[in-house]
Amino acid sequence: MSFRKRNEGLSVPSQQNPAPGSGIQSILVPGVRPSPLDGRPTTSTGASSLDDLLGHSGLALGNSVLIEEKGTTEYGATLLRYFAAEGVVQGHKVHIVGVGESWGRELPGVVRAASDDITKPEAQTPAEKDRMKIAWRYERLGDFGAGPSSARAPPAVNRTPTSAISSGNVSTTPIAFCHTFDLTKRLALPDAKRLNFVPVRPVPEDLSPFQSILQALREQLASSSSPTVHRLVIPNLLSPALYPAHASNPQHLLQFLHSLRALLRQHTTQLTAMMTLPVMLYPRSAGLTRWIELLSDGVIELSPFPHSIDTGSTKTTSGSASAQEEKPQGIVKVHRFPVFSEKGGGGALGDDLIFTISRRKFVIKPFNLPPVEGDTEAQRGEGEGKPTKVDIEF
Repeated sequence: MSFRKRNEGLSVPSQQNPAPGSGIQSILVPGVRPSPLDGRPTTSTGASSLDDLLGHSGLALGNSVLIEEKGTTEYGATLLRYFAAEGVVQGHKVHIVGVGESWGRELPGVVRAASDDITKPEAQTPAEKDRMKIAWRYERLGDFGAGPSSARAPPAVNRTPTSAISSGNVSTTPIAFCHTFDLTKRLALPDAKRLNFVPVRPVPEDLSPFQSILQALREQLASSSSPTVHRLVIPNLLSPALYPAHASNPQHLLQFLHSLRALLRQHTTQLTAMMTLPVMLYPRSAGLTRWIELLSDGVIELSPFPHSIDTGSTKTTSGSASAQEEKPQGIVKVHRFPVFSEKGGGGALGDDLIFTISRRKFVIKPFNLPPVEGDTEAQRGEGEGKPTKVDIEF
């Protein structure tokens, strides 16, 4: 039998206001948005097809991507320039290792027409305003598997307001998450401080040439404010033109990669890295290259087609497309994706992929063999060869 008085409310503990820094961080950074899969903060690589390939519509912060390239081409360097240019446009801090300022002056320029086509909130129709607010998280989940339409999709729009990092004024103007760049133009740097060139200093053979790089990166992370995103760009890792001979010593290189990975795990919302490795000098069969792959979160290999192969008369089809498309420059092999959760998802992709590069885009898409020579109906893309009800016999 209960002795509690009737009509008397139960006592409720008083709710105390949380501390300013104990709650969920409400400061949103331009160029960063939550992943549609698990909500992790992601940033764009500068190439929309590469963002779709990574699975989270971008590269998750706190992770690194290794791009291996065969031959003497500059396709991997083009992806690095896209990555660095996207960071400059978004206002991120870009750290470039081993190269001089001339490399930064070759960053591609932004195509303004792509940003001008973004629909402003004032011009939206009432039907667009009434759509579900949560639906934008699932808009780009199936872009990569949908076929060639994803490669030509317009750049995604970040729902982050422009004044997210400012205190006071509030604006609802959307910011482009991934910009379109023109390789024939050069990016006008709004602020020279956004690019930090880290040289590889000559040191004795018993000392690591990577120690100064790590020290400079730690100082930049410690001195910057918390919402600032840092992008680390390492072109041509271990190239003899940029690094001393003893840089390939496993004692120095593996210690550097372990320390870099520790920094990425420590600054999971501030730091991301992308590097290239010349496979012609360090093949994948070598033990050192395998260790580099193991210490990288994602590994992508670019295999350009030999110059002796004549692709002038080759027609490629991607997905269900039957029209003639641009000539592919090479094959993309995905050896590992970053594993972002205990559910997995970091295995290699089974489909054959190709990449094409043109003036304004770097596209990665599935590859299908061209029609058999002599099959004119398949080459023209006509549907006359499809069976009809009359042709079907029971």
